[in-house]
Amino acid sequence: MTQEHQPILTLQAVRKSYRGRAALQGISLQLFPGELLGFFGPNGAGKTTMIRCICGLLKPDEGSISLRIPDSFRGSRASRPGLVPQNLAVYPDLTVQQNLEVFGRLEGVRGAALQQRIDEVLDWSALRDRRRSLARTLSGGMQRRLNIACSVLHRPAVLLLDEPTVGVDPQSRERIYAMMQELTAAGTAVLLTTHQLEEVETRCDRIVVMDHGQIVADGRLPQLVASSLGLPHRVELSFQHACTVELRDFEFDEQRLTAVCRLASMQQLPGVLEVLQRLPEPPQAINVRSFGLQDVFLALTGRSLRE
Repeated sequence: MTQEHQPILTLQAVRKSYRGRAALQGISLQLFPGELLGFFGPNGAGKTTMIRCICGLLKPDEGSISLRIPDSFRGSRASRPGLVPQNLAVYPDLTVQQNLEVFGRLEGVRGAALQQRIDEVLDWSALRDRRRSLARTLSGGMQRRLNIACSVLHRPAVLLLDEPTVGVDPQSRERIYAMMQELTAAGTAVLLTTHQLEEVETRCDRIVVMDHGQIVADGRLPQLVASSLGLPHRVELSFQHACTVELRDFEFDEQRLTAVCRLASMQQLPGVLEVLQRLPEPPQAINVRSFGLQDVFLALTGRSLRE
Protein backbone atom coordinates (compact mmCIF):
# COMPACT_ATOMS: atom_id res chain seq x y z
CA MET A 1 0.00 0.00 0.00
CA THR A 2 1.44 3.41 -0.99
CA GLN A 3 1.61 6.26 1.48
CA GLU A 4 -1.18 8.06 -0.40
CA HIS A 5 -3.50 5.13 0.36
CA GLN A 6 -2.51 4.77 3.99
CA PRO A 7 -4.59 6.73 6.50
CA ILE A 8 -3.07 9.80 8.10
CA LEU A 9 -5.54 9.69 10.97
CA THR A 10 -7.04 6.56 12.54
CA LEU A 11 -9.61 6.39 15.31
CA GLN A 12 -10.29 2.98 16.77
CA ALA A 13 -13.28 2.31 19.06
CA VAL A 14 -13.11 5.75 20.69
CA ARG A 15 -15.49 6.33 23.60
CA LYS A 16 -16.07 9.43 25.69
CA SER A 17 -18.69 10.16 28.35
CA TYR A 18 -19.64 13.27 30.32
CA ARG A 19 -21.22 12.75 33.73
CA GLY A 20 -22.57 9.39 32.70
CA ARG A 21 -23.82 10.53 29.28
CA ALA A 22 -22.12 8.84 26.32
CA ALA A 23 -20.94 11.45 23.80
CA LEU A 24 -18.90 9.02 21.67
CA GLN A 25 -19.88 5.36 21.52
CA GLY A 26 -17.06 3.43 19.87
CA ILE A 27 -16.10 5.72 16.98
CA SER A 28 -13.82 4.10 14.37
CA LEU A 29 -12.66 6.22 11.44
CA GLN A 30 -9.85 6.69 8.93
CA LEU A 31 -8.84 9.91 7.15
CA PHE A 32 -6.61 9.78 4.07
CA PRO A 33 -4.12 12.20 2.45
CA GLY A 34 -5.74 14.76 0.15
CA GLU A 35 -9.25 13.88 1.33
CA LEU A 36 -12.01 16.32 2.24
CA LEU A 37 -14.17 14.37 4.65
CA GLY A 38 -17.57 15.78 5.58
CA PHE A 39 -18.60 14.79 9.09
CA PHE A 40 -22.32 15.34 9.29
CA GLY A 41 -25.00 15.05 11.94
CA PRO A 42 -27.52 16.97 14.03
CA ASN A 43 -26.54 19.15 16.97
CA GLY A 44 -25.45 17.00 19.90
CA ALA A 45 -24.35 14.08 17.73
CA GLY A 46 -20.80 14.17 19.13
CA LYS A 47 -18.93 15.90 16.30
CA THR A 48 -17.23 18.55 18.44
CA THR A 49 -16.32 16.02 21.13
CA MET A 50 -14.63 13.89 18.50
CA ILE A 51 -12.58 16.85 17.23
CA ARG A 52 -11.50 17.74 20.76
CA CYS A 53 -10.35 14.18 21.33
CA ILE A 54 -8.35 14.16 18.08
CA CYS A 55 -6.61 17.41 19.08
CA GLY A 56 -5.83 16.21 22.58
CA LEU A 57 -8.12 18.73 24.26
CA LEU A 58 -10.08 15.78 25.66
CA LYS A 59 -8.81 12.34 26.59
CA PRO A 60 -10.95 9.43 25.38
CA ASP A 61 -12.23 7.04 28.01
CA GLU A 62 -11.47 4.11 25.70
CA GLY A 63 -10.00 3.46 22.27
CA SER A 64 -7.04 4.91 20.37
CA ILE A 65 -6.26 7.85 18.09
CA SER A 66 -3.12 7.70 15.93
CA LEU A 67 -1.45 9.85 13.27
CA ARG A 68 0.77 8.55 10.47
CA ILE A 69 2.44 11.51 8.77
CA PRO A 70 3.51 11.09 5.10
CA ASP A 71 7.14 11.80 4.19
CA SER A 72 6.04 14.90 2.23
CA PHE A 73 5.20 16.56 5.56
CA ARG A 74 8.35 15.56 7.45
CA GLY A 75 10.57 18.29 8.86
CA SER A 76 7.66 20.48 9.98
CA ARG A 77 5.30 20.41 12.95
CA ALA A 78 2.85 18.52 10.75
CA SER A 79 2.00 16.00 13.42
CA ARG A 80 0.03 18.68 15.31
CA PRO A 81 -3.42 18.87 13.69
CA GLY A 82 -4.60 22.30 12.65
CA LEU A 83 -7.79 23.24 14.47
CA VAL A 84 -10.48 25.74 13.53
CA PRO A 85 -13.06 25.70 16.35
CA GLN A 86 -16.74 26.44 15.90
CA ASN A 87 -16.41 29.73 17.79
CA LEU A 88 -13.94 32.24 16.35
CA ALA A 89 -10.52 31.99 17.99
CA VAL A 90 -8.69 35.17 16.97
CA TYR A 91 -7.63 38.17 19.02
CA PRO A 92 -10.02 41.00 18.06
CA ASP A 93 -7.74 43.84 19.20
CA LEU A 94 -4.71 42.58 17.27
CA THR A 95 -4.15 43.16 13.58
CA VAL A 96 -4.33 40.36 11.04
CA GLN A 97 -0.51 40.33 10.89
CA GLN A 98 -0.21 40.22 14.70
CA ASN A 99 -2.72 37.38 14.99
CA LEU A 100 -0.73 35.34 12.50
CA GLU A 101 2.53 36.08 14.33
CA VAL A 102 1.05 34.98 17.67
CA PHE A 103 -0.45 31.75 16.35
CA GLY A 104 2.67 30.98 14.33
CA ARG A 105 4.88 31.27 17.40
CA LEU A 106 2.48 29.12 19.41
CA GLU A 107 3.00 26.40 16.79
CA GLY A 108 6.78 26.79 16.87
CA VAL A 109 7.21 28.78 13.64
CA ARG A 110 9.51 31.78 14.11
CA GLY A 111 11.80 34.29 12.44
CA ALA A 112 12.12 34.53 8.68
CA ALA A 113 10.28 31.25 8.20
CA LEU A 114 7.25 32.68 9.99
CA GLN A 115 7.24 35.91 7.96
CA GLN A 116 7.45 33.93 4.73
CA ARG A 117 4.64 31.66 5.85
CA ILE A 118 2.48 34.67 6.83
CA ASP A 119 2.89 36.10 3.33
CA GLU A 120 1.82 32.77 1.87
CA VAL A 121 -1.32 32.36 4.00
CA LEU A 122 -2.34 36.00 3.47
CA ASP A 123 -2.42 35.36 -0.27
CA TRP A 124 -4.09 31.99 0.24
CA SER A 125 -6.87 33.46 2.37
CA ALA A 126 -7.25 36.62 0.25
CA LEU A 127 -6.44 38.85 3.22
CA ARG A 128 -3.21 40.54 2.08
CA ASP A 129 -4.86 43.94 1.74
CA ARG A 130 -6.20 43.67 5.33
CA ARG A 131 -2.82 42.86 6.84
CA ARG A 132 -2.78 45.96 9.09
CA SER A 133 -6.48 45.88 9.98
CA LEU A 134 -7.66 45.00 13.47
CA ALA A 135 -9.36 41.62 13.46
CA ARG A 136 -12.53 43.09 15.00
CA THR A 137 -12.96 45.40 11.99
CA LEU A 138 -13.14 42.45 9.55
CA SER A 139 -16.38 40.99 8.30
CA GLY A 140 -17.49 37.68 9.77
CA GLY A 141 -16.31 35.83 6.68
CA MET A 142 -12.90 37.52 6.77
CA GLN A 143 -12.50 36.69 10.46
CA ARG A 144 -13.29 33.06 9.70
CA ARG A 145 -10.70 33.01 6.90
CA LEU A 146 -8.17 34.56 9.27
CA ASN A 147 -8.96 31.85 11.82
CA ILE A 148 -8.30 29.18 9.18
CA ALA A 149 -5.09 30.91 8.08
CA CYS A 150 -3.86 30.90 11.69
CA SER A 151 -4.46 27.15 11.90
CA VAL A 152 -2.22 26.18 8.97
CA LEU A 153 0.90 28.26 9.62
CA HIS A 154 2.76 25.12 10.78
CA ARG A 155 1.69 23.17 7.63
CA PRO A 156 -0.32 20.48 9.41
CA ALA A 157 -0.91 17.15 7.71
CA VAL A 158 -4.46 17.14 9.16
CA LEU A 159 -6.80 20.12 9.39
CA LEU A 160 -9.95 19.92 11.53
CA LEU A 161 -12.70 22.46 10.94
CA ASP A 162 -15.76 22.62 13.19
CA GLU A 163 -18.65 24.38 11.38
CA PRO A 164 -16.31 26.74 9.47
CA THR A 165 -18.98 28.39 7.31
CA VAL A 166 -21.59 29.24 9.97
CA GLY A 167 -22.75 32.82 9.53
CA VAL A 168 -20.45 33.70 6.63
CA ASP A 169 -21.47 35.41 3.39
CA PRO A 170 -21.60 33.42 0.11
CA GLN A 171 -18.38 34.97 -1.23
CA SER A 172 -16.42 33.98 1.88
CA ARG A 173 -17.98 30.51 1.82
CA GLU A 174 -16.70 30.01 -1.73
CA ARG A 175 -13.27 31.31 -0.74
CA ILE A 176 -13.14 28.96 2.26
CA TYR A 177 -13.88 25.95 0.07
CA ALA A 178 -11.31 27.11 -2.49
CA MET A 179 -8.79 27.26 0.38
CA MET A 180 -9.68 23.71 1.40
CA GLN A 181 -9.31 22.49 -2.17
CA GLU A 182 -5.82 23.95 -2.34
CA LEU A 183 -4.91 22.17 0.88
CA THR A 184 -6.22 18.78 -0.23
CA ALA A 185 -4.47 19.17 -3.59
CA ALA A 186 -1.21 19.49 -1.63
CA GLY A 187 -1.96 16.30 0.31
CA THR A 188 -3.47 17.71 3.50
CA ALA A 189 -6.29 15.65 4.98
CA VAL A 190 -9.24 17.87 5.89
CA LEU A 191 -12.03 16.85 8.24
CA LEU A 192 -15.01 19.19 8.16
CA THR A 193 -17.92 18.98 10.58
CA THR A 194 -21.14 20.68 9.55
CA HIS A 195 -24.89 20.34 9.51
CA GLN A 196 -25.24 22.06 6.13
CA LEU A 197 -26.72 19.48 3.75
CA GLU A 198 -25.76 21.17 0.48
CA GLU A 199 -22.14 21.68 1.52
CA VAL A 200 -21.61 18.04 2.44
CA GLU A 201 -23.41 16.64 -0.60
CA THR A 202 -21.63 18.79 -3.19
CA ARG A 203 -18.23 19.60 -1.69
CA CYS A 204 -16.93 16.57 0.17
CA ASP A 205 -15.09 13.54 -1.20
CA ARG A 206 -16.54 11.27 1.47
CA ILE A 207 -19.34 11.63 4.01
CA VAL A 208 -19.59 10.27 7.53
CA VAL A 209 -23.02 10.47 9.14
CA MET A 210 -23.08 10.60 12.92
CA ASP A 211 -25.97 10.34 15.35
CA HIS A 212 -26.09 9.87 19.14
CA GLY A 213 -22.31 9.45 19.32
CA GLN A 214 -22.18 6.71 16.69
CA ILE A 215 -21.21 6.54 13.02
CA VAL A 216 -24.28 5.34 11.17
CA ALA A 217 -22.90 5.65 7.61
CA ASP A 218 -19.54 6.19 5.88
CA GLY A 219 -18.91 6.55 2.15
CA ARG A 220 -19.51 8.67 -0.93
CA LEU A 221 -23.04 9.97 -1.32
CA PRO A 222 -24.01 7.56 -4.16
CA GLN A 223 -22.79 4.65 -2.01
CA LEU A 224 -24.79 5.85 0.99
CA VAL A 225 -27.94 6.25 -1.09
CA ALA A 226 -27.49 2.85 -2.74
CA SER A 227 -26.87 1.00 0.54
CA SER A 228 -29.75 2.60 2.43
CA LEU A 229 -32.34 3.39 -0.25
CA GLY A 230 -31.49 1.50 -3.42
CA LEU A 231 -31.76 3.33 -6.76
CA PRO A 232 -31.18 7.07 -6.33
CA HIS A 233 -34.01 8.58 -8.42
CA ARG A 234 -37.77 8.20 -8.27
CA VAL A 235 -40.76 9.11 -10.45
CA GLU A 236 -44.12 9.16 -8.70
CA LEU A 237 -47.45 9.47 -10.52
CA SER A 238 -50.60 10.45 -8.62
CA PHE A 239 -54.06 9.75 -10.05
CA GLN A 240 -57.44 11.21 -9.18
CA HIS A 241 -59.10 7.85 -9.90
CA ALA A 242 -57.73 4.32 -9.73
CA CYS A 243 -55.53 3.66 -12.76
CA THR A 244 -56.66 0.56 -14.70
CA VAL A 245 -53.71 0.48 -17.10
CA GLU A 246 -50.52 -1.46 -16.34
CA LEU A 247 -47.41 0.72 -16.61
CA ARG A 248 -44.04 -0.87 -17.35
CA ASP A 249 -41.48 -0.42 -14.53
CA PHE A 250 -44.02 1.24 -12.20
CA GLU A 251 -45.31 -0.19 -8.91
CA PHE A 252 -48.82 0.74 -7.76
CA ASP A 253 -50.17 1.13 -4.25
CA GLU A 254 -53.18 -0.98 -3.23
CA GLN A 255 -55.72 1.64 -4.34
CA ARG A 256 -53.81 2.17 -7.63
CA LEU A 257 -53.86 5.89 -6.99
CA THR A 258 -50.05 6.16 -6.87
CA ALA A 259 -47.41 4.58 -9.11
CA VAL A 260 -43.68 4.70 -8.42
CA CYS A 261 -40.71 3.95 -10.68
CA ARG A 262 -37.13 3.93 -9.40
CA LEU A 263 -34.27 4.93 -11.71
CA ALA A 264 -30.53 4.34 -11.65
CA SER A 265 -29.94 7.44 -13.81
CA MET A 266 -31.96 10.48 -14.82
CA GLN A 267 -31.05 9.61 -18.41
CA GLN A 268 -33.76 6.95 -18.14
CA LEU A 269 -36.43 9.55 -17.44
CA PRO A 270 -37.57 10.30 -21.02
CA GLY A 271 -38.11 6.60 -21.75
CA VAL A 272 -39.99 6.07 -18.50
CA LEU A 273 -42.33 8.98 -19.15
CA GLU A 274 -43.29 7.55 -22.56
CA VAL A 275 -45.76 5.33 -20.70
CA LEU A 276 -47.91 8.40 -20.09
CA GLN A 277 -48.99 8.29 -23.71
CA ARG A 278 -50.89 5.07 -23.02
CA LEU A 279 -52.94 6.47 -20.16
CA PRO A 280 -56.67 7.09 -20.73
CA GLU A 281 -56.33 10.23 -18.57
CA PRO A 282 -53.21 12.11 -17.47
CA PRO A 283 -51.92 11.87 -13.88
CA GLN A 284 -53.09 14.46 -11.42
CA ALA A 285 -49.44 15.09 -10.48
CA ILE A 286 -45.96 13.93 -11.51
CA ASN A 287 -43.19 14.11 -8.93
CA VAL A 288 -39.57 13.51 -9.96
CA ARG A 289 -36.97 13.53 -7.20
CA SER A 290 -33.50 12.32 -6.31
CA PHE A 291 -32.51 11.00 -2.90
CA GLY A 292 -29.98 12.93 -0.86
CA LEU A 293 -28.32 12.96 2.53
CA GLN A 294 -31.52 13.93 4.33
CA ASP A 295 -33.21 10.81 2.93
CA VAL A 296 -30.24 8.64 3.91
CA PHE A 297 -30.38 9.89 7.48
CA LEU A 298 -34.14 9.35 7.68
CA ALA A 299 -33.75 5.80 6.34
CA LEU A 300 -30.98 4.98 8.82
CA THR A 301 -32.42 6.58 11.94
CA GLY A 302 -36.15 6.88 11.33
CA ARG A 303 -36.11 10.62 11.96
CA SER A 304 -35.36 13.82 10.11
CA LEU A 305 -32.10 15.72 10.48
CA ARG A 306 -34.18 18.84 11.12
CA GLU A 307 -35.95 17.42 14.17
